[in-house]
Amino acid sequence: MVRKVWKFRNGKVNAETVRYAAQQSGIPLIISNILLNRGIAPADFRAFLSKSKRNIKNPMTMLDMDKAVHRIKSAIDAGEKIVIYGDYDVDGITSTALLYEFLKTNGADVEYYIPDRRDEGYGINIMAVNKLIKRGVNLLVTVDCGITAIGETEFAKLQGLDVIITDHHTCKERIPTAAIAVVNPKRPDDEYGFDGLAGVGVAFKLALALAMELGMPTGKVFDDYVDLAAIGTIADVVPLVDENRVIVDKGLKRLQEPKRPGIRELLKVAGVADKKQTSGTVAFSIAPRMNAAGRLGTAVTAVELLLTRDETRAREIAQELDRENRERQDTEQTIMSEALDMIAADSNFAKKRVIVLAKEGWHNGVIGIVASRITERFYKPAILISVTDGKGKGSGRSIEGFNLFDALSDSDELLTNFGGHAVAAGLGINEDKIEEFGDRINKYAAGIMKDEDMVPVVKIDCMLGGRNLNMATAKVLAALEPYGMGNEKPVFGIKSATVGAVSTVGAEGRHIRMQIEKDGTAAGCIGFGMGEYARLLSPGDRVHLAFRLDINNYQGTETVQLVLSDIKTVN
Repeated sequence: MVRKVWKFRNGKVNAETVRYAAQQSGIPLIISNILLNRGIAPADFRAFLSKSKRNIKNPMTMLDMDKAVHRIKSAIDAGEKIVIYGDYDVDGITSTALLYEFLKTNGADVEYYIPDRRDEGYGINIMAVNKLIKRGVNLLVTVDCGITAIGETEFAKLQGLDVIITDHHTCKERIPTAAIAVVNPKRPDDEYGFDGLAGVGVAFKLALALAMELGMPTGKVFDDYVDLAAIGTIADVVPLVDENRVIVDKGLKRLQEPKRPGIRELLKVAGVADKKQTSGTVAFSIAPRMNAAGRLGTAVTAVELLLTRDETRAREIAQELDRENRERQDTEQTIMSEALDMIAADSNFAKKRVIVLAKEGWHNGVIGIVASRITERFYKPAILISVTDGKGKGSGRSIEGFNLFDALSDSDELLTNFGGHAVAAGLGINEDKIEEFGDRINKYAAGIMKDEDMVPVVKIDCMLGGRNLNMATAKVLAALEPYGMGNEKPVFGIKSATVGAVSTVGAEGRHIRMQIEKDGTAAGCIGFGMGEYARLLSPGDRVHLAFRLDINNYQGTETVQLVLSDIKTVN
């Protein structure tokens, strides 16, 4: 049971302000309260809630998009061989499938290439460039990678291979100027207006820009590929605001009746084909199975799943990915257990701000997931490094307020390579530098992190009374969907509720289930991973609760359910 601090997202909002904003904008009080607490001005309420295609920006306003479009069009017209060079995660897989299918449909001589995670690692590599040159490739277009590939792009140029970079990762001081075009909304000199696109979002905008150049109806192109754009956007955990909100909303609607056999079969093996498709469905059912291909096998299999129109082949691949996902779960559990043993044996663990763990033979396709679980468990940034033949490949996850990309930049001379975001990053390092790196990043963290930064915060959107714990409230909240990073499902607080029946559910009693009563209204609660609280609570006890308000559908009957984020007992 981890101590948590409750804070209002943007400071508690005055009730009169909430009422006035609701009246002026014509939206429900509870939505007004949530949006104000998230720092959104009343004048922007309607724009935020809107999921219209009109909110999609002109792709040609993105820096270098015109150069990319003109070079690709000339390659199509001249019959040049194009290769889409992707990444092995879901963002990269969907980006690759999207751009490949669009170009193939429009007459391009196009192939795709995704590096092997174990043998080649992330991004462009010289070995792959040489291989593609020997195959007669004239134009290489990256998706979801390439922004740090300065040397590799220069090498390609010297060999006569044109390169177009499309990426969304954080730029370093230099970008690959040897490329024909560098399309990345995170470029400091780009004035596109939204830098939160996933890699697949950038590829999607490139397809839309090409459609404009080719005189195609962009509305149809949007509809044909928004399913892939939504999957990659959700899986890469980018902010679900601005354009991403439109992409995901429209994409999820397409996923309700998917046109792609591979997605239909994947939903079936995941057991969610008959359910409402939400961000959660993608994040916890579709994405892990697609990711399993790149983690344990080859990501090319997942690309084939998205591209095939053969129902039988789609079923075979979906079942294969499901098996690989179960294998991934077993491998993940083994690494997690070993990591926890290493933490338990570290007498200096409590003093460390950043967890750095390394071991020979850890599967580098799984360590990122385990790093995320370690971070969640201890609420400290965590970096796990897999070592093979003296070379380490690491994956890290961070907490709010600690920019992992900046932290790695501080240790760049110890690393062979690195890249990523504020909250997730990858790195390469020689084994003999790992200990020094652990000391260096902890010294860096000690200079910017305080003890209170490592106490998890529950961000409360607003307080509710018992009268709000009903189906009407739960359904009103649907206006805020789709949920994800940057637009999280609202968390509510309720004070001094009375505990009714209490029990545990799940293996080894890991979860708590209880009834509560407030202001004459009763509601059921579920707290995942919070089974320990059941030992502390008895009927009649008073508790403060932080929770999400859900609609639970059981055998066709809908009921309101409080999904708990935290419990505080009242003395």
